[in-house]
Amino acid sequence: MSLLVGNQLAKSYGANDVFENIDVRIEHDDRIGFVGANGSGKTSLLRILAGAESANAGQIFVAQTIRRGYLPQDPPPAGNQTLYEDLHDIFAPLLAQGEELRSLESQMTDPATSEAELSQILVDYGHKQEAFERAGGYTIDQRVKSVLSGLGLDEELWHKPLAHLSGGQRTRALLGRLLLEEPDLLMLDEPTNHLDVRSVEWLEGQLLAWKGALLVVSHDRYFLDTVVTRVWEMTHHKLETYRGNYSHFRRQRDDRLERWRKEYAQQQEFIRETEDFVRRYKAGQRSKEAQGRETRLKRFMETEALPPPPSDQRIRLPLRTDIRSGDLVLRTRRLLVGYPSADGNGSGPTPILAVPDLDLYRGKIAALIGPNGAGKTTLIRTILGELELLKGTFQLGAGVEIGYLAQRHVGAGFGLMDSNQTVLNALLDIKNLQLERARTYLGQFLFRGDDVYKSIDQLSGGQRSRIALARLTLQGANFLLLDEPTNHLDLDSQEILQDALQQFPGTILLVTHDRALVDALATELWIVEPGADDGPSRMEVFNGTWRQWINERNGQTALSNAVDSAPAPEQNQREQQRDERRLRQTSARRQAELDELEQQIHRMEARIVELEEKMATASLAQDYERVQAISNEHQAVRRRVEQQMERWAEMAEAVV
Repeated sequence: MSLLVGNQLAKSYGANDVFENIDVRIEHDDRIGFVGANGSGKTSLLRILAGAESANAGQIFVAQTIRRGYLPQDPPPAGNQTLYEDLHDIFAPLLAQGEELRSLESQMTDPATSEAELSQILVDYGHKQEAFERAGGYTIDQRVKSVLSGLGLDEELWHKPLAHLSGGQRTRALLGRLLLEEPDLLMLDEPTNHLDVRSVEWLEGQLLAWKGALLVVSHDRYFLDTVVTRVWEMTHHKLETYRGNYSHFRRQRDDRLERWRKEYAQQQEFIRETEDFVRRYKAGQRSKEAQGRETRLKRFMETEALPPPPSDQRIRLPLRTDIRSGDLVLRTRRLLVGYPSADGNGSGPTPILAVPDLDLYRGKIAALIGPNGAGKTTLIRTILGELELLKGTFQLGAGVEIGYLAQRHVGAGFGLMDSNQTVLNALLDIKNLQLERARTYLGQFLFRGDDVYKSIDQLSGGQRSRIALARLTLQGANFLLLDEPTNHLDLDSQEILQDALQQFPGTILLVTHDRALVDALATELWIVEPGADDGPSRMEVFNGTWRQWINERNGQTALSNAVDSAPAPEQNQREQQRDERRLRQTSARRQAELDELEQQIHRMEARIVELEEKMATASLAQDYERVQAISNEHQAVRRRVEQQMERWAEMAEAVV
């Protein structure tokens, strides 16, 4: 059953057409990831589907009794109700049932209640208590606390008015409310923006168990790979749909674009040959044939001709260094970082993070991960010399030149931009280039024409990220300190940055919540955990990749759970080993089946490309019988691909 259907939807703001002729359909079990370049219209369409905004054209049909839940990027105004009260009030009808039960309990213990009345009260109480328990009435507090903790909202915030919380905290509060309300269709606009890695993992678990439909706009590739089984892409004012998670979408999109380019090139060759034939023979003995071809060409151009494939609108990132550092890049010994004074009036230092003794060597990529506020940026600012260290030492190696990409981009300090300067001047601050060369360089980061004269405070978050990256690439540094480098970048730009960092010959210290980036790049992990009893956070170094750490962490958790529940150690150990063997065998078998299915899909997609090339050749030769035969096989293979893609999506959910 379709929960929501949209037909011929269009949206424009003044003379700016955002999208047009969009058709959408959301089924009851859909898990859709919604992607596209910044400014392509994702949020506008999401708001229209959520009922928060109107389309300029088209219609939306929503199934009766369907409840929609919508999380915007910016939280709505908040009142004076506390965070805990706001989430608790979701259960007002259920709480009212609890009050009825307490009233019946009072009547049961009232000496004035007769035997006949008591008998009827007991019957009513039994029915209502069963309904109350079935609806989760006895677990309301537990559910509210679980959601608040899972989203990283510390207990000290629970009893603060919503109006006193930050924008990010209010967004998380609204997300928690939606999860507790359990709408039939949950629509989320960048839900991971204000979450640390642990909270994102918790949210993934909630969404994987979600019983309704899900539509989520996100720039988090790891999140999309984990949660979604379909992808919508907004591109060039149109909506393209794909089966599978984000990684599979990328492969399909690349294949589609490659086929489009080939078909367009063949089409252009066909047009050139036809026009040449018409020119040569229109006035000669074959004029009738030439006129027929001209008529068919005109009809083809009006009804069948492919538009040109989109031009490449992605950034280019020439990230390199010609300066070689010594083998040792950074060394710390008994380092404690924080703020010299808690209030700026000499009241004593505030330690934030205790750093273990560590050595970072040339060519390594260290990922500094941990919860918000645990001291990651504080450590970076200490290395930059912006903060005095509280205890211990750190040392930069010989020939180390630092390049810094700040999370906020604008302000006073190392590597930051003046909000009043122009894009062009922000670049020239780093290196004195000739004007034409500077403009050409900015063009690689999609700043063209008069865009270079815009002031930094006029730019969007994504544009600020691009100019910050442009400045970084000009520095030629060999030790990059990157604080949330993928913030505000669209998915294509994130992958371009990732490729550039993989090829960078220097050393990188990466602060990020982007697990896809960490998974692709990190050679070691610096894991920050909050300290005990309001003490400073602590850091542990894991010499390995993200996947290795996840496997080790999950293995330790599984082992701990098994030990805790073991009634008979020797017997339980044998059972545990047998169960683990079975689990590994099942998981390996499923993964092998999934891999084989992917190979089948790739082979069929290659066959589709081959058939399309043969069909184009037969069409040019006007061999219509062969065109029809190839077309029939083409349609059959495409149907088979769609069936296998649906099967792939189902199997992908089952693979752990």
